[in-house]
Amino acid sequence: MSAGLHQRQGALLPAWIVVGAGVVAALHVGKLPPALPELRDALNLTLVQAGFLLSLVQLAGMTLGLAVGLAADGMGLKRSMLTGLMILGAASALGGWATDATSLLLLRAVESFGFLLVCLPGPSLIRQLVPAHRISTLLGIWSTYMPLGMATALLVGPFVLSVGGWQIWWWVLAGVSLGMALVLWRLVPADKTRVKRLNPDPDHPLAPQAAAWKHRLRQTLGSRGPWLVALTFTVYSGQWLAVVGFLPTVYAQAGLSGGVTAVLTAFVAAINMVGNVAAGRLLDRGVQARVLLMVGFSVMALGTLAAFATYPLTPQGTGLPASIRFVAVLMFSMVGGLIPGTLFSLAVRLAPSADTVSTTVGWAQQWSALGQFSGPPLVAGLASRVGGWHWTWSVTGTCCLLGLLLAWQISKTTQLRAS
Repeated sequence: MSAGLHQRQGALLPAWIVVGAGVVAALHVGKLPPALPELRDALNLTLVQAGFLLSLVQLAGMTLGLAVGLAADGMGLKRSMLTGLMILGAASALGGWATDATSLLLLRAVESFGFLLVCLPGPSLIRQLVPAHRISTLLGIWSTYMPLGMATALLVGPFVLSVGGWQIWWWVLAGVSLGMALVLWRLVPADKTRVKRLNPDPDHPLAPQAAAWKHRLRQTLGSRGPWLVALTFTVYSGQWLAVVGFLPTVYAQAGLSGGVTAVLTAFVAAINMVGNVAAGRLLDRGVQARVLLMVGFSVMALGTLAAFATYPLTPQGTGLPASIRFVAVLMFSMVGGLIPGTLFSLAVRLAPSADTVSTTVGWAQQWSALGQFSGPPLVAGLASRVGGWHWTWSVTGTCCLLGLLLAWQISKTTQLRAS
């Protein structure tokens, strides 16, 4: 039995390496927040420039997600991930020598492109590397790459920064990225997409490159499934980043120290992985995607209501006790994690064809980035207008209501595909 277990684990090793590559890419998204205070002092960054450094990853995804997905499907999945990791390594290494804000901003934009090249092919490559009965489980694990990378950067970043400064932090992650590229190159087999292009079937010649990507584009944008997955990602990602992104500010206003704030925020981000992994396992056991999406959005709505709303019967219109509000935020993130875990599986299932999985994920990534780009400013604008965070639940509640409606439409679409 032990030998059989080790054999199965060895067979899944390439898929785990793909997940690891996604986590490494996400480290570059999360490396900036802990470094911002030092960067502002070292490079004389204005608050606006610091804001652009934070949002450039979302801006690139919002504008290039579909294009990079098309490129990944065309150039080969493994080759796309290798290229992205090398771009991340090179840009981060050069970033460590940046002496002005403009250079760092440009290199941050380059990093965002590398991030997309790594993350968009992930689900499609995992689909090729694992048996059919393990796909949902591994895609659920894949969906942990962002919260795991973010939480790791939030926890490790302050230590590295205290020891060596922000340049060392940039160079460490450059080395990690290039090291992961080497591991991926050596241990992950060539994907079927690449093999098919190198060895085309003479009886079914491939269309020219331009015609091929236009066909994938028409297939993706002309299908109902990719749109539903993309829009659902939007209403999820916008509210999740708005809540988690402003937690340090909320905790600082409550008088907590910076160290405590970092640990609490990293914990809230990391616990999202529980829902990610659970989604894959529950889908494998036959639980309907619609049920998982509806549970996720319902708990997110209730969690933010409990965490942020104030009540007339409490003293001076305060909210629930702090311990209960923290548990509510944890539930918001943990159970909400069912949503991306389910959506990555749906992106594979609802893609118009096997050749459009990365394109479908790219389209979803583009809309997810739109949510991440617009959600935090919307919540911040409302908080500024009403003088506090106590109406945050109204924004997240609206997103959750839209998410429930989209989940119902996804259920109808999957039933049609199955019939």
